[in-house]
Amino acid sequence: MPRAVFPTLLLLLLLLSVLGASQACLPDPASAYRFTGAVCRLTYPAAVVLNEKTTKVIEAAFQHARYPSMGGEKSLLFIGRVIYGLDNLEVHNLSIGRSEFELHPGEGIGMEITNVSAVFKGTIQYGYGSWLVNVKHSIDFEIESQIDLGINPKLYCGDGKVAADTSDCYLNFHKLRLHLQGDKEPNWLKRLFTDFITFTVKMAIKGQICKEINKLANILADFIQETAEHFLTDGDISVNIAITGPPVITANYIESYHKGLTNYNNTSAVINDSVFHPSQLNENKMLYFWLSDQVLNPLLTAAHKDGRFQLNISGAELTVILEVELTRLLDKQGVNLFDIFNPEVLPRDGFVVISMDFGFPHHLLVEFLKKTLQ
Repeated sequence: MPRAVFPTLLLLLLLLSVLGASQACLPDPASAYRFTGAVCRLTYPAAVVLNEKTTKVIEAAFQHARYPSMGGEKSLLFIGRVIYGLDNLEVHNLSIGRSEFELHPGEGIGMEITNVSAVFKGTIQYGYGSWLVNVKHSIDFEIESQIDLGINPKLYCGDGKVAADTSDCYLNFHKLRLHLQGDKEPNWLKRLFTDFITFTVKMAIKGQICKEINKLANILADFIQETAEHFLTDGDISVNIAITGPPVITANYIESYHKGLTNYNNTSAVINDSVFHPSQLNENKMLYFWLSDQVLNPLLTAAHKDGRFQLNISGAELTVILEVELTRLLDKQGVNLFDIFNPEVLPRDGFVVISMDFGFPHHLLVEFLKKTLQ
C-alpha cells in the first residue's frame, strides 16, 4: 500500500529542484556524473513532514479552477426539443480526506488524493417545447460529490531544470448527486438534467482541476527558480546550477544533479572530472547536498578576490567555518523560516556532504498560495 506522505508538486519541486541557467542535459544520469558539481537528495522521511501540506495545494487547485459554461440540447417524445445550459459553477464545502504516494523507481511518482468531498453550485438555463424554445427558464442547483484524484507525474530535464509533467491526471467520482432548487420541477426534467450534469460536470471538473494542478506546478517552478537564483547570488558571485542529467527516482529518494559552476566577474569555473557517485550519500536524514571541491574551491577563491575571505586555515577549521557560514547564509537568504535540525558538514576526499532534517512551517505554504494564486 502507498505510504501516507505528502505527494504534491511541492514535494517534487520545493526542495528538490534547485534551479539555474538553461542548457541541455545528458540523457543518462551516470554519464552526467563527471560534469556534476552539486547533488540534491530528498529522502522519503522528508515527505512525512510535508504530508500535511497536501490538502492546501489540492484545495487551491479546486477553488481557483474556473469552470466554463456548458450546454446542449435533446429531443424528447411529446415534449420536443429541450435546450439547456449550465452556468456559474462554483465549489463550496470542500474537504479532503487523505493523500498517498509511491515512488516508482526509474519511472515517476504515483499520487492519490482520496475522499475529496465538495458541493458544486450553479444555475441551469433551459427551455423546451416548440413554443417555449426562445423563452429562458432557470433554476439553481447543487451537486454533492465525492471524488478520488490521481496524478502520475513524470520528472524530466526541462530547460536546464527539474520539471514535472502532470498530464497523467484522472478523477474517479464515487458520488454525484443533483439537487434542484425546491425539487419542484417535473421528474422527467430532473432525470434529464441529472444525466446531462453527470456527464458534463465530470468532464468540466476533470479538465479544469488537472489544468489547475499543471498551472500550480508551473507557478511553483517559477517561484523556486527565482528563489534559487536569489539564494545563490551574492554581489558579483553567483553559481550556475543548471542540471547535468535527468533526476533519478528510487524507492527511497529523489535525486537531482547540478553543474555548480562558480561565476565571478564574467568568468566561469569548469567541471569535467567530478568524483560523484550515489554511494557517497545515504538516506538517514531528510535532505542531502553533495558539493564537489571543484565547486567550493572556486567559490572560496572568488570570495577571497572579492575581499570576503582572508584567512589561512586548516581543513578542520574550514569545516567549522562552513557550518557557521552556511547557517549565516541560509538565514540571510530567508531559509531560517524553515525549522532546520541537526545540520552536519562532512568533508571527504574531493567533496563535502551537507545533511539536515527540517520542519516546514504551515504559514509558509499558506502565504505562498495567497501571493501566487490571488
